[in-house]
Amino acid sequence: MTEPLRLLCFPYAGGNAQTYVRWRRHLAPDIEVCPMQLLLADVRTRLADLTTPKDRPIALFGHSLGALLAFECARILVVEHGVQPARLLVSGHRAPHLPLREEAIHHLPDTEFLAKLGERSRTLRALTDPEFRKLLLPMLRADFTASETYAFAEGPLLTCPITALGGERDEDAPLGEVAAWQRHTTGRFEVTAFPGDHFFIDDAWEAVVTTIGERLRSRAETTPC
Repeated sequence: MTEPLRLLCFPYAGGNAQTYVRWRRHLAPDIEVCPMQLLLADVRTRLADLTTPKDRPIALFGHSLGALLAFECARILVVEHGVQPARLLVSGHRAPHLPLREEAIHHLPDTEFLAKLGERSRTLRALTDPEFRKLLLPMLRADFTASETYAFAEGPLLTCPITALGGERDEDAPLGEVAAWQRHTTGRFEVTAFPGDHFFIDDAWEAVVTTIGERLRSRAETTPC
């Protein structure tokens, strides 16, 4: 019987971690899906709660900005809690040591920021209510500030397997840059590609969840991916 496992799930910038709740119906009952919001201070407290007691392994998944946060939380687990994750699954983001490719927008005035964000985000384009956009603005700006001011710092390599997921037509995170995540573990590594652009995480979510479920079921195996 497979040991129960917690899967910490981090959303993309402007996304809602509660979208991962639907994953519970598609993953094995021994996998506890834990949606995580993009606030590092709160995440540190939650990580402490989730690792006390150390009663089950932890895996982490994140898409886009969430991939960076999942990676940093994996490093926190190792350095601060002595917990090596069962697996790190990173999606839709280039490896963290690579430089920022796009022009930063987090510092722009509100109108310009929303216009630029609308060019990148189908989620924002779908929000036509100006009051709702105004309500979301602080959260969106905070997410993009975190992403665009992220500074990678060298640290001990992870030893857990890393699975990197990418969209075949994702211009924000081309598969070659996704493959560069291999640098960050001494363990097994693989890249899994999905049809679609940066939002394959939404368009092909069932295929993504199936892939994640397969990788987590094989967590006790010692053969290479």
